[in-house]
Amino acid sequence: MEIGIDSFAAANVGNTSERAKNSAHALDELLQRIVKSDEVGLDYFGVGEHHRAEFLDSANTVILAAAAALTKHIKLSSAVTVLSAADPVRIFQSFATLDLISKGRAEIVVGRGSFTEAFPLFGYNLNDYDELFTEKLELLLQIKQTEVITWSGKYRAPLHAQAIYPRPFQDDLPIWLGVGGTPASFARAGTLGMPLMVAIIGGETHRFRPLIDLYREAGKRAGHAPEKLKVGLHSLGYVSQTTEKAISEYYPGYAKTFTRIGKERGWPPVTFDRFAAQNGPTGAYLVGNPQEIAEKIVRHSESLGGIDRFTFQMDNADLSHAQLLNSIELIGKEVAPLVRAANS
Repeated sequence: MEIGIDSFAAANVGNTSERAKNSAHALDELLQRIVKSDEVGLDYFGVGEHHRAEFLDSANTVILAAAAALTKHIKLSSAVTVLSAADPVRIFQSFATLDLISKGRAEIVVGRGSFTEAFPLFGYNLNDYDELFTEKLELLLQIKQTEVITWSGKYRAPLHAQAIYPRPFQDDLPIWLGVGGTPASFARAGTLGMPLMVAIIGGETHRFRPLIDLYREAGKRAGHAPEKLKVGLHSLGYVSQTTEKAISEYYPGYAKTFTRIGKERGWPPVTFDRFAAQNGPTGAYLVGNPQEIAEKIVRHSESLGGIDRFTFQMDNADLSHAQLLNSIELIGKEVAPLVRAANS
C-alpha cells in the first residue's frame, strides 16, 4: 500500500497587511514538507485546488513543478483538480509538463471539488455541474490516449485534427477519479477503468464498502482487469508521539476550521465528543500515535476489501510547520513501515 500526504496549501490570512510575505513563507514551508516526505520514503504528495483566501493552491501545478525540482522519488499529484471549471487541454498540458520535469512522477486526481467558487470565477453555471464534468472528463481521457484530437462538445470549442503537446514522460499518465459519496461517480470510475480516490472526511469508513464494491463490479462488467481498479483513501489525520499529544495539538485548530466551514454549509458547531467519535476505532479520522494509526489504516483497508493508497490531510488544523514536519517524519519512518509489513 502506498502512503502519502495531501495538502491544501493553507495560508495565514490573519494579517492582511503582510499577506504577500506570509504567503511566500507558507509556500516555502510547504515545499520543505514535500521534500521531507520524499526524504522519509513516502510514496505520494498531493496538492489540492481552491480559489479562496485561506488556501494558496489555485495554481497547484506550479507548486508541484517547484517540488519536482527539489525531490527525487515521490509521486506528485493534484488533490483534486476541479475539472468541471477548467479546460481539459490546459490541464493535460500542465500535468504533461510536470511529468517531464519530474521524469515520470506526475499524476492527476480529477473531481468536482468540495467548494463552488471556481464556477462563477471561470464563467460556468453551477447548474451544469454534472454535465460539465462528464464532457470534460471524456475529452481529458481522449487527449491522454491520442496525440491528435478531433472532438466536439457543448461547453468548449471543437477540436479538428488538433495535436496536443507536450506529451508526458510516462506512456500512461495516471488519472484518478476523486469522489465523495455519490454512487454514480463510483460506477463511472469503474466503467471507465479509472483508479478511484475516495475522500472520507466523516462518518465510519466501513460504510463506504458498498460503494467500493459498486466500483469494482462496474469495472468488472466493463472488462477491466482487477489490478487496474485501484482504490485510494483520503482522510483527515495527524500523527504524534502519543495519542494524547496528537489530539491536544490537532483538535483546537480542527474545531476552529470546521466550525467556520460549517457556518457556510449549515452544519452544527464542532464539539469534542463528536470529534472523539469520528476518531474512534471505526471513525474516519486518524489522529493518534504511529502504532495506533498504522493499525487503523490496515483495519480500514480490510473493511473496504483492500486499498492501494492512503493519504493524510492534516494542514487544516492550524498546526505549526514544525508539528507537520514531525508528523510527516513519524508517518514515513514508523506508520508506513508498519502498514507495509502488515500487507506483505
